[in-house]
Amino acid sequence: MIRLTVNGTTHDLDLDPNMPLLWAIRDHIGLTGTKYGCGLGQCGSCTVYLNGAPVRSCSTPLALAAGGSIVTIEGLDTPTGRAVQQAWAELDVVQCGFCQSGQIMSAAALLSENPEPTDAEIDTAMTGNLCRCATYARIRAAIKRAAEQLA
Repeated sequence: MIRLTVNGTTHDLDLDPNMPLLWAIRDHIGLTGTKYGCGLGQCGSCTVYLNGAPVRSCSTPLALAAGGSIVTIEGLDTPTGRAVQQAWAELDVVQCGFCQSGQIMSAAALLSENPEPTDAEIDTAMTGNLCRCATYARIRAAIKRAAEQLA
């Protein structure tokens, strides 16, 4: 049995400890906001927080997450998370939307650590999040808008 606390709710799951966290979240807990992109932890679509730190859930085995606290896009209810989501909507960042939950999770993590990032710091922090629609300029602008709202 593997115990996970996801968005404040505890789940006891009888699953293979080598299963990626992503599949437990999506298929067994039923939270589908976290997306499968590459399966290698390189695109960022599957980003969640594990014990407060962003991780790629597609390459994080359940054994590593066992007993941990996980936050998905559905549970990102912090002032920073809300500011990022509001900025995303105001600036129409989303095109196809597939990568956006991972983008938002990474952006909120960045602003939690660095409330006034420069363009270069944003680009560095967001490098591991790929957007097939290439909305990178809107993503950067939304992060800056969220930072302004939080200031």
